[in-house]
Parts: sequence; C-alpha cells; structure tokens
Amino acid sequence: MTERSVFESLNESLRLPEDYDLEYKSAKGGLPSSLWETYSAMANTDGGVIVLGIEDDGTVSGLDDATVIRKRFWDTVNNRNKISINILKNTDVDTHSIRGRVVLSICVPRASRQQRPVHTGLNPLTGTYRRNYEGDYHCSEQEVARMLADRSEEPADSVILDGFGLEDLDEGSLQQYRNRFSARTPSHPWLSEDCRGFLSKLGGWRRDRLKEYEGLTLAGLLMFGKVDVIRSAEAVPAYHLDYREHLSEDATTRWTDRLTVDGTWEANLFQFYQRVVQRLSADLQLPFHLDRDLVRQGETVVHEAIREALANGLIHADYRGEGGVVVEKHRDRFEVSNPGTLLVSLEQLFKGGVSECRNKALQTMFLMIGAAEKAGSGIDKIWQGWRSQHWRSPSIQEQVQPTRVRLVMPMVSLMPEDCLAELRKRFGPDFERLQEEEVKAVVTAHAEAQVSNARMREITNEHPADLTKMLQNLVKQGFLVQDGQKRGATYRLPSATDAAWETASLLPGGLTHKSEGSAHSGDDFSHESGGSAHNKEDSLHNGGDLVQTPTDMESETLVRLRRIALPAHLSARLPPEETRQLILRLCHARYLTAADLGKLLNRNASGLRSRFLKPMVEEGVLRLRYPHAPNRPDQAYAANA
Repeated sequence: MTERSVFESLNESLRLPEDYDLEYKSAKGGLPSSLWETYSAMANTDGGVIVLGIEDDGTVSGLDDATVIRKRFWDTVNNRNKISINILKNTDVDTHSIRGRVVLSICVPRASRQQRPVHTGLNPLTGTYRRNYEGDYHCSEQEVARMLADRSEEPADSVILDGFGLEDLDEGSLQQYRNRFSARTPSHPWLSEDCRGFLSKLGGWRRDRLKEYEGLTLAGLLMFGKVDVIRSAEAVPAYHLDYREHLSEDATTRWTDRLTVDGTWEANLFQFYQRVVQRLSADLQLPFHLDRDLVRQGETVVHEAIREALANGLIHADYRGEGGVVVEKHRDRFEVSNPGTLLVSLEQLFKGGVSECRNKALQTMFLMIGAAEKAGSGIDKIWQGWRSQHWRSPSIQEQVQPTRVRLVMPMVSLMPEDCLAELRKRFGPDFERLQEEEVKAVVTAHAEAQVSNARMREITNEHPADLTKMLQNLVKQGFLVQDGQKRGATYRLPSATDAAWETASLLPGGLTHKSEGSAHSGDDFSHESGGSAHNKEDSLHNGGDLVQTPTDMESETLVRLRRIALPAHLSARLPPEETRQLILRLCHARYLTAADLGKLLNRNASGLRSRFLKPMVEEGVLRLRYPHAPNRPDQAYAANA
C-alpha cells in the first residue's frame, strides 16, 4: 500500500487536511523512544498526527496488541518525568483498521502559549523540539527562552528597564505622538497628565508595587526612545527596522526606496510607523467614497487594512528575535514580516474572538492613535479591505529557524481576466467544466506559482479534507502537479519539463530508464530514477531528440538544458567541481528547483541540495528565489552573475 493510499485511508477516518503534519512509526518493539520527541515537536509547532503501526515508507505493518500499546502510551504521556504536559483528550487517541491491520493514531494539537515549551524529561533546555519540513529538531536555548517568555502572563513589553529613564526618550517623538492623540480625541483625560503620567497611562512607564520601584518600560523605549539607547546591550541589541520599496521594472535596481536604522533619524517604532505608512499608501489608486453629506473621504478600507498590517507587525514582533521587522512594497503586493511565533493557531487567528498579544502596551499605544484594533479584529479589517477590491486573499506564513511570521498582501485580482484567458487557452474546454473552487485553486497556482491546502483554506470556506480531495482530483485530471508529501505538499501547474519528462520515459532509448534494481550505489548520492547510465553512443544519439516540438519555446529550452546536463547521464560519477559547473550552467538566467535539477542531472534531489545547492548558496554563487523562506519545499536556485 503506497503512502498516498495510506493517507487517504486515514483521511477517511480523521478528515485530515493534506498539509497537516503526519508521522509514521513502526512500534514493532513497543512505544518507540522517538515518539516523545515528535510529540514535543508537533505540540510546539502546528500540531500533527502520529500513527503507530506504519513504516516510514508507508507500509502498514500493524500492531500486535493495540490495547497494550494504547495503555502504555497513556501511562507515559501522564508521567511528568517523561513528558512535561499531557495536552491530549481521550478522543485524540484512536485505533483504525487499514487492509486488515490495526494502527493507532495520536492527534497532537498545537500547544497554547501557556503550555509551551512542551518538552521531554525534566529540563526544557535539553528536551524541547519543534518541527520543520525535515522532521524534528532540537530547539536552541534561545528558542526555549522565547517560549518561556511568551508563556508569562506579564507581557514582554511591560518589563521595567533598570537604569533607563525619561532622558533616554526622544522628546520630539513623544510630542508628535501626543499631538496625534489629541487630534483624534481632543478631550481625552490622559492629555491633562504630565510626561510621566501620560506614559504611565499608555504603559510606557510602570510602577512595580511588590518590589516598590518604577521606571521606563520596554514598550516606552521601543516606541519613543533614542535609537542608540534602544540598541544598547542592556536594552534590545538585536533591534532592527527595514522598509524596502521595489517598484522598478529594471531587474538590476535592487530597490527604489529604503528606510532603515542608519543613524540619520531616530528610528523608534513611532517614527518608523509614521514614515512607512505614508510610503505604503502614497500611490494607491483607489476610488474615493462619499459620506452622508456627499463629502469626499480621503481614505478607504484598504488604507485602514494597510495601517493595521503595519501596526500588527510592530505590535506582535519579538524584538529579541532575529531579523527585525521588515516591510516591503512591491508593484503587486505588500509584505510585512517580524521575528517571533504566532501565539494562537492560524485556525484560531482566522476564527477570531481570542486576543493574544505579545506586547500589550504597544498595542495600546497604536490603538490610541487609530492604527490598531483590539480583540483580534485587526485581521478581519485586513481581509475586509482586500475583499473590497476583489484582490487575492492575504496569506500568513509561520517560519522556524529562525522563527518569523510573514504577512503577504497581494494586490492582484482574485480571478484576473488575463490569467483566466491563458488557462482557457492552455487547458481548452476541460477548464470550463471545473467547479468554482477548482477554478480558484488552478488560478492560485498560476498567480502565485503554487497552491496548498493551507492557502485554499484562506481563500475558501471548504473543509480541509474536502480541499485535499479536490486538489488530488485536479492532479488526476492533469491541471496540477504535486510536489512533496504530507506537510510539505504543494501544487503547481504542469510545466514543459513535467510533460517532456513523461514523454521521454516512453521513448525508446531515452535518457532515463525506469527499470528497478539498476541503481548505482557507488556515487555519493543515488540516482533518483533508479536507472543506470547509458552508453555514450546511445545517449549522444538520443539526447537532443526527446522533445519534438521546436515551435514550443519551453520545450526548446528543455532540450538545451538536457544537452548541458548530458555529462551527468554519461557517467554515474562526476568530479564535484564538474557537477558544480553543470549546476551553474543550468541555473544561468533561470530558477530551477532541486527536483528540476535532480531530473536533469539524473541525481537524487536531496543529495544535490545538501552536497551542492546549500553550500553554493552560502558561497554566493547561487541565489534563492525565496530568500526569506529557505526551507520552502518549492525553493528554487539561480546562478549569480
């Protein structure tokens, strides 16, 4: 039974979304020790399902005595010497019959911020794990420390900074903020307070009654402080803000405008917000609205959404994390990314009603000048603004190593006419027969280069399991191609490479044979296809004739790429430097994924990635298509000039 059919069988019982994390474990000798590392990792990330009785390759081996295994599991998960907390309900553990064999599923939810870090043993520093696309990894002390900070009932920005005072604030910033506050609510009682009193009301100055001392809080320094003081070793040495504008059509122009912490201005949060919010919305060409008195209103719900997105990134950032807050403006989208993790799951975030805020004083400060919302309604405002223009729904992505949250807001029509026209031309009458949600999936794959179950959940209201079935049907019908499995599964439109490669496997004497049992074992990484190298004469004869559609530019390009890659097909072993040169030639002026390169070079994609691609990126000879998400399963590589 294949892994895919095993997943489909489990899906019938569990109704799993396809991108839900899924881990198989044999459990032939009882509960595997790695079970608890995976339990910790899933709980500290996005949750997932552990299935006992299935081998890594998807073979169903079954459990000899599922009742005994189940009891041992419950005994151990409630043992505080083994695992820090049991976050499961009775219904999260269940048995299933697959092909006559019994397996045990353990549905691990995402732990709340108060429960994290979930760790094995008694020491969180040595027993805390998280998940990435490659499996479980051991968390660093810094990651554990940030989880412990997030679980505190005391907001991160309410900390009183020893040795800091009002003299460390930029007077101009505080006065400008007070003026904006007054313009919005001129009769507000807080305006009668002096500087310290006003800061106290905002949460920028605090008195600790138990310890009997008071002082400037982290929020007060971040919002109004002098940047040199903010970045001092005693405050927030990792503090960084960066606005980048990419509006030029010239690919050699890195950015058309940039604002960062460069010593020419007081780069506190208030000054950054004022400067960037104007830049983001300066050239928005949107229809204006009239109020009841037929007076033109200068702002729209889109302007409100942009303000909320910027403020949201500044409010929820973990300022002790890596990378700082980065805001980017492109011709077709806005992006806001900040260090830290989501304090609630994506599902709860979109559901709303639960407000979890890392920096509550900063939230109050932005709220009082109309830049933010409370009680989780800010996300609703962002989505409402984008729906008003019929743009594609924004997406939220959570990254680990380092932990970052990224909001992407595309200013592209949900169903652009040029895209629909191209897809109709490409797929013909079959495209017209697709249902509305299927069309959205194919259009998203075209507009965003890929689509996933999680992305479709942001666009539609369909059940995750129904979306899995829909995406799989689109693959079967030839509209999409799947890359990756389980949590890393993404879908894209078929390319000329996919079509031509399938054609090549059917042609006699093609570059690859899919015969089993003939894989080379002498190379440092095995051939992905399991095929053997052909003799030189046959390969030279057939190498340029695999695709016989010269009018198709994509196919012509593929032929050229195969000619470049021919030496790899002629020899199961190549000197490392020769392989590097082939990769550079293949990636010249184009992006190729590890899977693409694996097919072209007749090599295993994972081996290429670890042995060549990652080192070449670190050396600067290759660049990433998605530099802010290096672990993306569809990551692609291009040669630097």
